[in-house]
Amino acid sequence: MSAAAAPAAVPAPTASVRDLHVSLERDGVRSEVLRGVDLDVARGEIVGLVGESGSGKSMLALSVLGLLPEAARPHVTGQVRVLETDMAHGPEAARRAARRTALGAVFQDPMTSLNPTMRIGRQIVEAGQDRDGAVQLLGAMGVPDPQLRFRVYPHELSGGLRQRVMAAIAIAGRPALVVADEPTTALDVTVQAQLLALLRELRDDLGCSVLLITHDLGVAAQIADRIAVMYAGRLAEVGPTAQVLGAPAHPYTAGLLRSRLSLTVDRSRRLPTLAVDTLTPADRAHGCAYRARCPLAVDRCATATPGLEDSRPAPGHGAACWFGDETVRTATTATTATTATTATAAPAPDRPATAAPAAGPAVVLDDVVVTYSTGHGRRRRTVEAVRGVSFEVAAGEALAIVGESGSGKSTVLRAVAGLVPVASGRVTVAAGGAQMVFQDAGSSLTPWLTVGETLRERLAPLRLGRAETTRRVEEALAGTGLPASVARLRPVDLSGGQRQRVALARATVVRPAVLLCDEPTSALDASLAATTLNLIREMREELAMTVLFVTHDLAVARFVGDRIAVVERGRVVEIDDAESVIGAPREPYTRALVASVPEIEVVR
Repeated sequence: MSAAAAPAAVPAPTASVRDLHVSLERDGVRSEVLRGVDLDVARGEIVGLVGESGSGKSMLALSVLGLLPEAARPHVTGQVRVLETDMAHGPEAARRAARRTALGAVFQDPMTSLNPTMRIGRQIVEAGQDRDGAVQLLGAMGVPDPQLRFRVYPHELSGGLRQRVMAAIAIAGRPALVVADEPTTALDVTVQAQLLALLRELRDDLGCSVLLITHDLGVAAQIADRIAVMYAGRLAEVGPTAQVLGAPAHPYTAGLLRSRLSLTVDRSRRLPTLAVDTLTPADRAHGCAYRARCPLAVDRCATATPGLEDSRPAPGHGAACWFGDETVRTATTATTATTATTATAAPAPDRPATAAPAAGPAVVLDDVVVTYSTGHGRRRRTVEAVRGVSFEVAAGEALAIVGESGSGKSTVLRAVAGLVPVASGRVTVAAGGAQMVFQDAGSSLTPWLTVGETLRERLAPLRLGRAETTRRVEEALAGTGLPASVARLRPVDLSGGQRQRVALARATVVRPAVLLCDEPTSALDASLAATTLNLIREMREELAMTVLFVTHDLAVARFVGDRIAVVERGRVVEIDDAESVIGAPREPYTRALVASVPEIEVVR
């Protein structure tokens, strides 16, 4: 063979993971969080890593970054390399240098990643930009008034704006690999689209690779060349995006796709979810870890562990399943996903999408204005977060409030809850008051109180007897699908989905007239989000509550809300029934929001 005909050398991948096992220790108990992971990220490739909370996605990201939590005494075997650096076992100085020159990171919670004592502009400059470049980068990330925001501190920004700043820092030094761990969780659809476009441009212009960790398959579908699906610390399926989403070869992937909300989902029915996982950590050490939730499981699934090579529906597409992709599609399409959230919770029947509202409004906002101050000294100024908002919500009605980050939608909700003062105008709430469910249930629950103590604290003003208090606590937990035994646990002992249920139980143990929900599903994976939305709808109908639901997800707004109010820069620019707002939006702003929603073809 002539030299001219010799095949071109394939460049080494930007990141390479081989047979990676990671175990962590907590309270003297060691558990395995990654189990034999093999994954490459090629030069200029975008890999989407998807899966439920607790699947190991973030631990894989931290392994690539060389940032596994030292307090958990990590034990690592296998190999993780980024370019020429050993990120698993190499010297800390070499790993630190790689993080500075070759790696960029966007984490899920920007408030814990940004330096609270430094202005955001300085943090971007330190990451590799001059002042003008930092301002330009803020503008490219959709941060309004970037010249002003350059000088503010992280706590002066909304969660969505902090996430944009974190993304700007990650790409400021033009790294070889960006590890983005749930970078779009707190972002509205338009800014999400901007961030994804920016990551794609970074790849196209500079050849940068991206490892995108997300629980939203629609986000991965927008930019990923390949998708890797994780479950219980293992890769369940890996392949080109179109093949994985169009012809899933693992029942778990198919279940995630069906659990995902879209703008066309049937609002009259409950959302499909994945069945409860009843396996213990010891059970998952052998066999297929998904078998307890799988409609295809047979005896072999409990005794032999499948690998990616055991199902090869197409070149480059592998699934850790003993069945072929045709069998998976046929069986999972024919099987109705079980909506079991605990071993004792029975699935409820389908319910109508809306409840008939009672006479009279439960919430009235009349020309409400809310202001806050920003800056310091001579730069201090007053900003109107809510500008003359007026609307009514009927008793028993659900109103979804949508808009971009910083639009004022959460401030509207907090004004109804009485958590922020109203500069002018009037807020009226029906007798029975309002209770709030926050985005991060973990931080809104008192860590040193048990679940039972948290709920009893809400009941204390009623001066009930011990037996009646216990009955009400257990009834509230049962209403959210939690067993009575959860009352003895603390928040740290619960999963993210369980904490969100406890937050709902706390809000409804004394029945409010109005339930206020501030992005309660934005940080949840598809199946947990579907379970939570089903639960909120059921509780609303059973307890005859009015619901105000703030979200940046229009598919969620359409499913939850009888009506949708669209907020832009502190004003309600459009309010109508949900189908009209989504199907025939009147305002250009609303049309832009709808157009930005990531949609994928789901195998049904």
